[in-house]
Amino acid sequence: MNIARLLFCLSLCSVASVVLAASPPTPPLIPLPAQFAYAEGSFEVRADTPIVVSDHDVSTRQTADYLAGLLSRTRGLSLHVTSAAGPAHAIVLQRDPQAPVAEQEGYALDVTPQGIRIVARDDAGLFYGAITLWQLLTPDAQHGAVRVPAIHIRDWPRFRWRGLMLDSARHFQSVAEVETLLDQMAQHKLNVFHWHLTDDQGWRIEIKRYPELTRIGAWRTPPDAGHDGEPLRYGGFYTQEQIRQVVAFAAARHITIVPEIDMPGHAMAAIAAYPQIGVTGQRPAVSVQWGVHPWLYNVDDATFQFIDNVLDEVMALFPSTYIHVGGDEAAKQQWKNSPAVQAKMRALGIKNEDALQGWFIGRIGSYLAAHGRKLVGWDEILEGDNVPADATVMSWRGIDGAVAAAKAGHDAVLSPSPQLYFDYVQSEHTDKYAGRLPAISLESVYTYEPVPKALDAGQAKHVLGAQANVWTEITNAMVHVEHATFPRLDALSEVVWSPAASRQWTDFLNRLVPQLARYRVQDIGYADSAFAPYIDVDRNQALRDGSAQVTLSNQAGYGAIHYTVDGSTPDLHAPLYRAPFTLKLPATARAATFAADGSVLAAARERVLDRASLLSFNGDELVNCPGSDFRQREQPTPDAVSTQPVYAVNLYDSCQQLPATRMDGVGALHVDIVRLENNFLLTYETRHQVLHPSSTRFGELVVHWDRCDGPLLATLPLPDPTRSPRQFSLEVTLKQPPHGEHAMCLIYQTPADGPLYVFERVALVPATSDMSAVH
Repeated sequence: MNIARLLFCLSLCSVASVVLAASPPTPPLIPLPAQFAYAEGSFEVRADTPIVVSDHDVSTRQTADYLAGLLSRTRGLSLHVTSAAGPAHAIVLQRDPQAPVAEQEGYALDVTPQGIRIVARDDAGLFYGAITLWQLLTPDAQHGAVRVPAIHIRDWPRFRWRGLMLDSARHFQSVAEVETLLDQMAQHKLNVFHWHLTDDQGWRIEIKRYPELTRIGAWRTPPDAGHDGEPLRYGGFYTQEQIRQVVAFAAARHITIVPEIDMPGHAMAAIAAYPQIGVTGQRPAVSVQWGVHPWLYNVDDATFQFIDNVLDEVMALFPSTYIHVGGDEAAKQQWKNSPAVQAKMRALGIKNEDALQGWFIGRIGSYLAAHGRKLVGWDEILEGDNVPADATVMSWRGIDGAVAAAKAGHDAVLSPSPQLYFDYVQSEHTDKYAGRLPAISLESVYTYEPVPKALDAGQAKHVLGAQANVWTEITNAMVHVEHATFPRLDALSEVVWSPAASRQWTDFLNRLVPQLARYRVQDIGYADSAFAPYIDVDRNQALRDGSAQVTLSNQAGYGAIHYTVDGSTPDLHAPLYRAPFTLKLPATARAATFAADGSVLAAARERVLDRASLLSFNGDELVNCPGSDFRQREQPTPDAVSTQPVYAVNLYDSCQQLPATRMDGVGALHVDIVRLENNFLLTYETRHQVLHPSSTRFGELVVHWDRCDGPLLATLPLPDPTRSPRQFSLEVTLKQPPHGEHAMCLIYQTPADGPLYVFERVALVPATSDMSAVH
């Protein structure tokens, strides 16, 4: 520990009793700094407070300008940046080799009654100090001057890889949208942007030597082109000029962009452009299907020359030390069936196709190393025998890849599914977005620990850090990406920056309140899922008694929930929820969540409570039949630009169950059905499939009482998909409905190559009701 650090620690200890006695709030900062201590007094930042660039360095001036611009946009506070020696009451930025924080990317920030000073030994540290100051100056949603308590901060990151991956191959984002995401990464002190640029469904990077990669490979024809909002042609790519722009934008925010060019699998778009680099020589179409495809690069010298030439242009665009080459989900059947590939394996003495992939990745790694770069790959690269010694492994299939990599002496980045996969929904709330299930909550991200317990201290040093992934198969538009990413990105930022021992869930939520205000002023479409009120009742008790006991809650267990029962929008004057309450049917309950400062944490949610609604279930309220746990929410079409509606889908088993419900007085079953495009390739997951063969030409919906092998209630033929609308209804009269509580099992029996059918709504219709009311 150096002298400056020792003095700071002593000062921290000296004020500890004051901090404990006065109990000041944790500063409104995310991620939480490594060390901080309040002092006496405060400093007011006003419009006439200058930002002084003390060291006259160009990078320091850029950081000062960035801070001034950010404050102007978010606080309406326009500060003058100067390199001249200013008055004592100023914000001073200085890069200093003797700064009291020696760690890379670290900084010291001191607020005293005389002014504010940020010093760091490197440019990145000074930038992060400016970000911290910006947060101190935006503790609320107000504009204008702000008074900051005196505080001493010494801060540095826990990990050096603090990342976010964006998949631009499946769905394409504009340069402006990517830059918005990069700016938010910078505000969270994240420093690696993993950019997924090629896959089976699209090639997004211009390669001048191979123009067909973007002329052909960047575009696909949606499965239902020209209908129901589907475009006739979907795609796009980034020109090299645009990529240079994005790289420079990121670099100004101390973010390294790591490009991913997939190989040997996920290569269908490339092979569609240049069939000779594939195994069969045939030209596939750019895929419109999600899933694992069989198309691989071949292993001819000419193909490696093609890949080397592509990488030359990639390396010229991206200065990153790391180049990601994928390596995941390479189904080997084409290699197994190819006489040329098998002959190559024999000539090389390679025993099997997994080892061939290892040789393939090893050859690419050697080429990158010869150019001063390092290979990064998904954890499948460990399955070969020739992993480059300096290769970094990105562990996505849980943590086993990271453990194996670190024990073998490889660096590793933790990016496991589902814990850090942001294409999983944030909650299972009914006002929903598309995404995979189950929900990965804000709290589950916050409590994630990147260093596996199976590693000892020496092996743990190989853990570079962690990153979250935003895959876009069913996360189509940027508004959807933002909804999936925020505020879980706040939780991730604290996981990878702050000391593990400092993390405290409720304290984090307190600091998240001002962060949500920063999102609002910057027009970032974050999700309020963690705070959205659940309005729960015992459905069968309410049907029996004609009254419902209502329980309100939210996922985070945080905030004040106010509610109304007269149809009005809840505000701070509405009743505060303290305990379950009873409502006589019919009624409408509405609830919203508020922070301690009165700001809205979650907009109002509503639940209508009457007999018809209690007997009606949307598709999300049905559950999978036993034996299959897969579930995700889909939009009506694969390339829809809207965010709703969405429908619950189980790709492996079309069987769903309606929960046990009180059936007394029910006269009919009414089902609202939606037909979706079946653009999921399950060739290599067939072991998970439960097939329900059709008995009629287009299939049928069969309904059983109680269990899926219970008494048959109805067999309802499905209409011709070429002659019927996407949304339609089926209905059956219950001639002798049983009394009491009973479940239903509903199974779509359909042709294997047919469309997907999902439930929009399943309604039990009272025998005395007007049957037309359910149509």
